Amino acid sequence: MREFGRIVMAVGAALLLGFIVTLFVSKDPVGAYRAFLLGPLTRLNRFGDWIEESLTLIFVGLAIAIVFKAEVFSLGAEGQLLLGALVSGSVALFVPLPGYLRIPLALLAAALAGFAWGLIPGYLKAYLDANEIVSTLMLNAIALKIYDYMLTYHIKPPNAGYTASATFSADGSLPTFFPPIPGLEAVREQWMSQTNITIALYLVLFAVLAVYYMMYRTPFGYELRLIGANLKFARYGGIDTKKVIVLTMAISGILAGLAGAHLSMGIHTKVIINISLGLGFEGIVVSLLARNNPLGVPFAGLAYGYLRAGADIMERSSDVSREMVLVIQAVIILLVTAERVLPMIRRRAGARRAAQVEAEPAPAATE
Repeated sequence: MREFGRIVMAVGAALLLGFIVTLFVSKDPVGAYRAFLLGPLTRLNRFGDWIEESLTLIFVGLAIAIVFKAEVFSLGAEGQLLLGALVSGSVALFVPLPGYLRIPLALLAAALAGFAWGLIPGYLKAYLDANEIVSTLMLNAIALKIYDYMLTYHIKPPNAGYTASATFSADGSLPTFFPPIPGLEAVREQWMSQTNITIALYLVLFAVLAVYYMMYRTPFGYELRLIGANLKFARYGGIDTKKVIVLTMAISGILAGLAGAHLSMGIHTKVIINISLGLGFEGIVVSLLARNNPLGVPFAGLAYGYLRAGADIMERSSDVSREMVLVIQAVIILLVTAERVLPMIRRRAGARRAAQVEAEPAPAATE
């Protein structure tokens, strides 16, 4: 509950500042902000869009939370997401298997692609002491080029008028699912006809619980957190820090790859150009907002997904651009960062004052 309260406070403060900015840029600021705040809840299909976008953010937020918990500042989720979307989409399109085999195979392919793309910077950091920020950003650029090349020259139909694959068949798409609850048959039919919320919802719930269990209930998770707290102490304590760092970045890649599979097989049901648009980086905001706690990531992902969905509706129905969400995002990052940095500054200032007091000569005794 404390993590949920932190998310509410940070988002609330950011929304207040966003409204103040809207007062200066809109002819109808109240109407624009009403569309922003209430739009995702006004129709079932808009509600579905919010949940769909949030699921991707939760996947990526979990991926970032794992590496950040180990104090490994990997920015590679974007590239891992792209390759996950590419390989899962390729399996969905070209592997002639029934859906009950093709869909799990596509998800497995996405997870393996993300795992492999996370393994590379993990090895470079652990064994060659390469900076993970630089290596993951470079790998993101490579992944983007691979994605664009494969889509343009090998996946896109020759006669297509735009850069996208053919639409996946039902055997290659994540199925929409609503549990058959007695008495709710009409609700179930409406849900499945007006939203595109797929079984990815259940995959996300499983991923949250699995990451939490791994991080707090397994020896590997203990080693991961100890490395994040004090790398030298972990090394001197006999932990194979290199292996843990490599596996941490690779496991993070699995979740980012599954986020890509959700984009291609769930939301778009095709491989399209610009499929991510920075979602891999926006997962950083989700993880920071949740303080890298896997149980806080779903709340943070839903909150940030709501902002993105509301911004799209606001742009369509008012004179305010969806870029307003960037202002809110910046405020959230500042608030979360300040919460962690300011106590550190106070502690260091207090330590300096204590050191100065100890260094001052004692006053001479008077007779």
